Amino acid sequence: MWSPGAVRRRIRWGAAAVAAGLVAAACGSDAGGGGLTAIGAGLQGPSGLHASVYAQGLTHASGFAYDDQGRLWVATAAAQDDGTDGVYVVAPVRVISDVHTPLGLLWLGGSLYVASAGRVDVESGFDGTRFTSSRTIVTLPAGTGEVNGLALLADGRLAMGISAPCDHCVPTLPYSASVVTFRPDGSDLQVEASGIRAPVGLAVFPSTGALLVTMNQRDDLGAATPGDWLGVVRSGQDWGFPYCYGQAHADAACASAPSPLGVLDPHAAVSGVAVVTGQLGPAVGTAALVAEWTKGEVVRVGLSADGTHATGVAPFVTGLVNPEPVLTMPTGAILVGDWHTGIVYELTV
Repeated sequence: MWSPGAVRRRIRWGAAAVAAGLVAAACGSDAGGGGLTAIGAGLQGPSGLHASVYAQGLTHASGFAYDDQGRLWVATAAAQDDGTDGVYVVAPVRVISDVHTPLGLLWLGGSLYVASAGRVDVESGFDGTRFTSSRTIVTLPAGTGEVNGLALLADGRLAMGISAPCDHCVPTLPYSASVVTFRPDGSDLQVEASGIRAPVGLAVFPSTGALLVTMNQRDDLGAATPGDWLGVVRSGQDWGFPYCYGQAHADAACASAPSPLGVLDPHAAVSGVAVVTGQLGPAVGTAALVAEWTKGEVVRVGLSADGTHATGVAPFVTGLVNPEPVLTMPTGAILVGDWHTGIVYELTV
């Protein structure tokens, strides 16, 4: 995991190599998961929630997307780029095999957008077994960093997270450690917000269009290691990586940096995020559900009615091994994929 060829994995999941025991509670997160009960399928969650197995056989699940026919598509990305990565339509059936570290999936206008190592491709004309057309619409310079999740913004542009190519260096390439946006044809690539070590999961709050982003933090700070973040990303922001990592704003490095929406667990390798606005009942309410990869749980970040303020952080679902993609289904239920076991769980009330 620490070899030069796997630097993209170090950015997100290097904490697993440090030690799972380093994970500790932060800012209201309860590592013990108190108050949770058995909800089915071997998971624990709040009373009234029900978990079931939606699909299996999707080891290394890294991204979800639904097409306009209600089919679930799943990207898989191994810890090393060993030729096994792919994109599947559930049953599952592998549809795309020549892909490397696909971490972002998005259906738009009848085409599937795939964000993978150094690029974004658009796959069109699915005939039930394969795509008849494929084109690359974004190509990034070598060494830019890991290409992560995708989200469709209210103005029709696509947003995408790109990690730094390192744990705590100063990036030298323009798109490293940033959230970028571009038009659906790949043109007009712009940095929306910079100075974010690893912006991984992206979700849009439905009523306001606020862009929520999970952010992995530096792993080299020992006792000073901050918790991973959930942030609201806005145009023109500079989050201060590598010098600002959660110090008080009195510190010059953080004086002009935004504050996170929620502070999660240190070394958690936060990944996917999904927004719920009441469909899981009043006990869950309006919240962002964030996967913590190294902790094996999904945490709930309570949100204000407009999705721009947090009302608390607490464990939501435990019993997973390495949760990664999280997605709101067309029905309003939630899907959570376990990267380690290949199981996709459905959460309903």
